[in-house]
Amino acid sequence: MTAGIIDGKVHAERVRAEVAAEVAELRAKHGLQPGLAVVLVGDDPASQVYVKSKGEHSLAVGMHSVTHRLPADTQQGELLRLVADLNADPLIHGILVQLPLPKHLDEKAVIAAIDPDKDVDGLHVVNAGRLVAGLPALVACTPTGCLIMLKATLGDLTGKRAVVVGRSLLVGKPVAQLLLAEDCTVTMAHSRTRDLPAVCREADILVAAVGRPRMIRGDWIKPGACVIDVGINRVPFDDPIKAAEGRTKLVGDVHYKEALQVAGSITPVPGGVGLMTVAVLLQNTVTAAKRQAGIEA
Repeated sequence: MTAGIIDGKVHAERVRAEVAAEVAELRAKHGLQPGLAVVLVGDDPASQVYVKSKGEHSLAVGMHSVTHRLPADTQQGELLRLVADLNADPLIHGILVQLPLPKHLDEKAVIAAIDPDKDVDGLHVVNAGRLVAGLPALVACTPTGCLIMLKATLGDLTGKRAVVVGRSLLVGKPVAQLLLAEDCTVTMAHSRTRDLPAVCREADILVAAVGRPRMIRGDWIKPGACVIDVGINRVPFDDPIKAAEGRTKLVGDVHYKEALQVAGSITPVPGGVGLMTVAVLLQNTVTAAKRQAGIEA
């Protein structure tokens, strides 16, 4: 058996098309153009690529898009003043501060300063709490992308056993809450879970978000399980010549080649979950714009 590939590009294109249609309808019926502001501090190469992608995709679906690029030595007070200005700007419905921030800045304080109604990254404690309480919330983009792909692949998730490996605020905890809301039986596991391979083998749905390259081996996976690999790890090429040249490649938290022989379906890395994150960011911005305008979301 070879696993079916869950193509993130296909799902992301579908979400972006739906967002573009919603944006067009909001502009035509309500004169409302959803606006997204992205804040980038410093010159981290990966963050620059992400921010450029977010700006391009938001413009492509008809949104108002603004990018604020600040130098790496920006002080906490200056960044917080910018966030306050964006909170007060009626043309901006979603605010995203690109993480990680330079080490001298307090990420938690910056996230806390964002208006929860504009927190399209879903990281504010108010949105996290609303998710746990089962109330309408802006939910973190990557977990939402995982759920969209799971439902498109498996249909009704009711009663399925789900194991989430990783307990981060960004992915592990919110994806577990989303799966609980879909009536899955959810186990939260992590790198220190006792007999982690045995726990993983119980899963009909296995979400890997632990941040360790190829940690989850093929014999950890229940035959036919659906595997969502959230990990993005840069490692040397297996080819010794390319490795000697210092070249690297991206791999997930799951040993992909081994998992292909066991799983029923799996997301590749790259080409899987990562492509959904920006699409869901756009979706969250539309949702935020509707709620701020008093339009049913």
